[in-house]
Amino acid sequence: MRHPVIAAATLLSSISWATTWDIDPSHSSAQFKVRHMMITDVKGEFGKVTGVVNIDDTNVAKSTAEATIDATTINTREPNRDKHLKSPDFFDVEKFPTITFKSTSFKKTGDGRYSVGGDLTIHGVTKPVVLEVNAPDREVKDMRGTIKRGATATTRVNRKDFGLLWNKPVEAGGVLVGDEVDITIDMELAKKGDAPKSAKTTN
Repeated sequence: MRHPVIAAATLLSSISWATTWDIDPSHSSAQFKVRHMMITDVKGEFGKVTGVVNIDDTNVAKSTAEATIDATTINTREPNRDKHLKSPDFFDVEKFPTITFKSTSFKKTGDGRYSVGGDLTIHGVTKPVVLEVNAPDREVKDMRGTIKRGATATTRVNRKDFGLLWNKPVEAGGVLVGDEVDITIDMELAKKGDAPKSAKTTN
Protein backbone atom coordinates (compact mmCIF):
# COMPACT_ATOMS: atom_id res chain seq x y z
CA MET A 1 0.00 0.00 0.00
CA ARG A 2 1.23 3.50 -0.82
CA HIS A 3 2.65 5.47 2.10
CA PRO A 4 -0.03 7.77 3.64
CA VAL A 5 2.09 10.90 3.17
CA ILE A 6 2.70 10.11 -0.49
CA ALA A 7 -0.99 9.31 -0.99
CA ALA A 8 -1.99 12.62 0.61
CA ALA A 9 0.46 14.56 -1.56
CA THR A 10 -0.89 12.85 -4.67
CA LEU A 11 -4.46 13.69 -3.68
CA LEU A 12 -3.63 17.35 -3.00
CA SER A 13 -1.84 17.69 -6.32
CA SER A 14 -4.93 16.37 -8.11
CA ILE A 15 -7.30 18.84 -6.45
CA SER A 16 -8.20 21.92 -8.47
CA TRP A 17 -9.73 24.67 -6.30
CA ALA A 18 -12.42 26.41 -8.32
CA THR A 19 -14.48 29.45 -7.43
CA THR A 20 -17.94 29.85 -8.91
CA TRP A 21 -19.44 33.26 -9.59
CA ASP A 22 -23.00 34.09 -10.68
CA ILE A 23 -23.57 37.12 -12.88
CA ASP A 24 -25.85 39.45 -10.91
CA PRO A 25 -28.51 40.52 -13.44
CA SER A 26 -29.60 43.52 -11.38
CA HIS A 27 -26.12 45.05 -11.61
CA SER A 28 -24.99 43.84 -15.05
CA SER A 29 -25.73 44.88 -18.62
CA ALA A 30 -24.51 44.52 -22.20
CA GLN A 31 -23.91 47.56 -24.39
CA PHE A 32 -23.33 47.82 -28.13
CA LYS A 33 -22.14 50.54 -30.49
CA VAL A 34 -22.66 50.70 -34.25
CA ARG A 35 -21.96 53.35 -36.90
CA HIS A 36 -25.00 55.30 -38.16
CA MET A 37 -25.01 56.89 -41.66
CA MET A 38 -21.22 56.56 -41.70
CA ILE A 39 -20.86 59.67 -39.52
CA THR A 40 -21.62 58.87 -35.89
CA ASP A 41 -22.09 56.05 -33.39
CA VAL A 42 -25.42 54.90 -32.00
CA LYS A 43 -25.33 53.09 -28.67
CA GLY A 44 -27.78 50.77 -27.02
CA GLU A 45 -27.95 48.19 -24.29
CA PHE A 46 -29.58 44.98 -23.20
CA GLY A 47 -30.82 45.30 -19.65
CA LYS A 48 -30.65 41.69 -18.47
CA VAL A 49 -27.56 39.51 -18.38
CA THR A 50 -27.30 36.20 -16.51
CA GLY A 51 -24.69 33.46 -16.36
CA VAL A 52 -21.97 31.67 -14.44
CA VAL A 53 -18.18 32.00 -14.36
CA ASN A 54 -16.00 29.23 -12.93
CA ILE A 55 -12.41 30.21 -12.18
CA ASP A 56 -9.86 27.43 -11.66
CA ASP A 57 -7.26 29.02 -9.40
CA THR A 58 -4.55 26.46 -10.14
CA ASN A 59 -5.09 26.13 -13.90
CA VAL A 60 -6.79 29.10 -15.53
CA ALA A 61 -7.11 27.19 -18.80
CA LYS A 62 -9.72 24.99 -17.13
CA SER A 63 -11.90 27.98 -16.24
CA THR A 64 -15.26 28.41 -17.99
CA ALA A 65 -17.81 31.14 -18.58
CA GLU A 66 -21.38 31.18 -19.83
CA ALA A 67 -23.67 34.18 -20.30
CA THR A 68 -27.18 34.77 -21.58
CA ILE A 69 -28.45 38.17 -22.72
CA ASP A 70 -32.17 38.87 -22.94
CA ALA A 71 -32.55 40.31 -26.46
CA THR A 72 -36.09 41.51 -25.69
CA THR A 73 -34.68 44.11 -23.31
CA ILE A 74 -32.90 46.07 -26.06
CA ASN A 75 -32.98 49.82 -25.44
CA THR A 76 -31.56 52.57 -27.67
CA ARG A 77 -33.70 55.33 -26.08
CA GLU A 78 -35.86 55.51 -29.23
CA PRO A 79 -39.03 53.35 -29.09
CA ASN A 80 -39.54 53.13 -32.86
CA ARG A 81 -35.94 52.08 -33.43
CA ASP A 82 -36.16 49.53 -30.62
CA LYS A 83 -39.31 48.09 -32.22
CA HIS A 84 -37.48 47.79 -35.53
CA LEU A 85 -34.46 46.13 -33.89
CA LYS A 86 -36.77 43.55 -32.28
CA SER A 87 -38.41 42.77 -35.64
CA PRO A 88 -37.39 40.10 -38.18
CA ASP A 89 -35.25 42.74 -39.94
CA PHE A 90 -32.77 42.45 -37.08
CA PHE A 91 -32.88 40.32 -33.90
CA ASP A 92 -36.33 38.78 -34.48
CA VAL A 93 -36.80 38.43 -30.73
CA GLU A 94 -39.99 36.37 -31.03
CA LYS A 95 -37.96 33.55 -32.59
CA PHE A 96 -34.62 34.31 -30.94
CA PRO A 97 -35.24 35.92 -27.54
CA THR A 98 -31.72 35.36 -26.20
CA ILE A 99 -28.09 35.96 -27.12
CA THR A 100 -25.68 33.44 -25.60
CA PHE A 101 -21.97 32.99 -25.08
CA LYS A 102 -20.21 29.77 -24.01
CA SER A 103 -16.46 29.73 -23.53
CA THR A 104 -14.16 27.26 -25.28
CA SER A 105 -10.80 28.63 -24.09
CA PHE A 106 -9.55 30.71 -21.17
CA LYS A 107 -6.15 32.38 -20.95
CA LYS A 108 -4.67 34.88 -18.51
CA THR A 109 -2.94 37.69 -20.40
CA GLY A 110 -1.90 39.97 -17.55
CA ASP A 111 -2.72 41.21 -14.07
CA GLY A 112 -6.50 40.85 -13.89
CA ARG A 113 -6.77 40.41 -17.66
CA TYR A 114 -7.97 37.40 -19.63
CA SER A 115 -8.59 36.37 -23.22
CA VAL A 116 -11.68 34.17 -23.39
CA GLY A 117 -12.58 32.42 -26.62
CA GLY A 118 -16.02 31.01 -27.12
CA ASP A 119 -19.16 30.53 -29.19
CA LEU A 120 -21.46 33.54 -29.53
CA THR A 121 -25.01 32.88 -30.71
CA ILE A 122 -27.05 35.77 -32.10
CA HIS A 123 -30.21 35.46 -34.20
CA GLY A 124 -29.84 31.69 -34.11
CA VAL A 125 -26.36 31.79 -35.67
CA THR A 126 -23.27 30.66 -33.75
CA LYS A 127 -19.80 32.07 -34.49
CA PRO A 128 -16.48 31.93 -32.60
CA VAL A 129 -15.39 35.16 -30.92
CA VAL A 130 -12.75 36.26 -28.42
CA LEU A 131 -13.66 38.36 -25.40
CA GLU A 132 -11.00 40.57 -23.88
CA VAL A 133 -11.80 40.58 -20.18
CA ASN A 134 -10.68 43.00 -17.49
CA ALA A 135 -11.39 41.37 -14.11
CA PRO A 136 -9.33 42.80 -11.23
CA ASP A 137 -8.80 40.45 -8.28
CA ARG A 138 -10.35 42.95 -5.84
CA GLU A 139 -13.26 41.48 -3.89
CA VAL A 140 -15.75 43.27 -1.64
CA LYS A 141 -18.51 42.11 0.67
CA ASP A 142 -21.96 43.59 0.18
CA MET A 143 -24.49 44.38 2.90
CA ARG A 144 -25.83 40.82 2.76
CA GLY A 145 -22.39 39.32 3.23
CA THR A 146 -22.02 38.14 -0.38
CA ILE A 147 -18.56 38.42 -1.89
CA LYS A 148 -18.64 40.47 -5.10
CA ARG A 149 -16.18 41.36 -7.84
CA GLY A 150 -16.46 43.08 -11.19
CA ALA A 151 -15.53 42.22 -14.77
CA THR A 152 -15.81 43.90 -18.15
CA ALA A 153 -15.69 41.95 -21.42
CA THR A 154 -15.33 43.51 -24.86
CA THR A 155 -15.35 42.24 -28.43
CA ARG A 156 -16.13 43.37 -31.99
CA VAL A 157 -18.30 41.41 -34.41
CA ASN A 158 -19.67 41.82 -37.91
CA ARG A 159 -23.45 41.73 -37.67
CA LYS A 160 -23.75 40.17 -41.13
CA ASP A 161 -21.95 37.08 -39.83
CA PHE A 162 -25.04 36.49 -37.68
CA GLY A 163 -27.61 37.05 -40.42
CA LEU A 164 -28.42 40.65 -39.45
CA LEU A 165 -28.42 41.89 -43.04
CA TRP A 166 -30.95 44.73 -43.18
CA ASN A 167 -29.66 48.07 -44.46
CA LYS A 168 -30.51 51.08 -46.61
CA PRO A 169 -28.32 53.34 -48.75
CA VAL A 170 -28.05 57.05 -47.88
CA GLU A 171 -28.08 59.87 -50.40
CA ALA A 172 -24.52 61.03 -49.64
CA GLY A 173 -23.21 57.51 -50.24
CA GLY A 174 -22.69 54.55 -47.94
CA VAL A 175 -25.35 52.84 -45.87
CA LEU A 176 -27.59 53.61 -42.94
CA VAL A 177 -26.18 51.02 -40.51
CA GLY A 178 -22.54 49.96 -40.20
CA ASP A 179 -21.53 46.31 -40.23
CA GLU A 180 -19.07 46.28 -37.32
CA VAL A 181 -20.54 46.25 -33.82
CA ASP A 182 -18.59 46.85 -30.62
CA ILE A 183 -19.95 44.90 -27.65
CA THR A 184 -19.20 45.55 -23.98
CA ILE A 185 -20.54 43.44 -21.12
CA ASP A 186 -20.27 44.92 -17.62
CA MET A 187 -20.72 42.28 -14.95
CA GLU A 188 -21.05 42.24 -11.20
CA LEU A 189 -20.20 38.74 -10.03
CA ALA A 190 -21.48 37.14 -6.84
CA LYS A 191 -19.40 34.37 -5.32
CA LYS A 192 -21.19 31.08 -4.71
CA GLY A 193 -18.33 29.44 -2.83
CA ASP A 194 -15.20 27.35 -3.26
CA ALA A 195 -15.65 23.81 -4.55
CA PRO A 196 -12.66 21.44 -4.75
CA LYS A 197 -12.67 19.19 -7.77
CA SER A 198 -10.62 16.06 -7.19
CA ALA A 199 -9.56 13.38 -9.61
CA LYS A 200 -9.87 9.72 -8.67
CA THR A 201 -6.77 8.32 -6.99
CA THR A 202 -5.77 4.82 -5.93
CA ASN A 203 -3.68 3.80 -2.95
